[in-house]
Amino acid sequence: MSTNPWIWIGAILTLLVFSYLWKENPFYRLAEHVFVGISVGYLVCITWFNVLKPKLFNPLIIDHEYILIIPFIISILMLFRFSSKHGWISFWPLAFLIGFSGYAIPASIDANMLKQIQATVNVSFGNDFMSILNATIILVGTLSCLIYFYFSIPHQGVIGRVAKLGSMLLMISFGASFGFTVMARISLLIGRILFLLRDWLGVVH
Repeated sequence: MSTNPWIWIGAILTLLVFSYLWKENPFYRLAEHVFVGISVGYLVCITWFNVLKPKLFNPLIIDHEYILIIPFIISILMLFRFSSKHGWISFWPLAFLIGFSGYAIPASIDANMLKQIQATVNVSFGNDFMSILNATIILVGTLSCLIYFYFSIPHQGVIGRVAKLGSMLLMISFGASFGFTVMARISLLIGRILFLLRDWLGVVH
């Protein structure tokens, strides 16, 4: 059994979280509050050292880039959200933030839509059987999924069968994504169990 106090703390917190499998209890809520508090504190430190200090206060105080006073004031106005009397002031910077997010729409469309369309159109069939099969599946799957969401014509006959194929491919995709999520959670569970048995109790190596 380990004598490291930090391993004991991690093991106790892990067992407190696992106590939720019995039912929600004060021990689980204690671990939950500790986790949330540490996460918020970590986020505050990361925000200060990676964002506020190098990108706002250092340029403002050391380099005298006084133009940064404007975003600083806008960010301060966001804090009025916590005031019941003057909360309406926070709507101004929020409206500015939402309006400025439209600046990112072209880049988002280019990265999430146009690049994927270009990659699908330019798919290479190659010379071997597996490359041809892979490219065919990509093209047929993409077209069938697009037809499934095309409602200007009734899904009957050939169009209906292709749309049904697109629906099946979408279900396969969603199932694979869900399975990947489940496997990721199982991997985390295995890691915690190994931590308890190997690092804390030392019963496995």
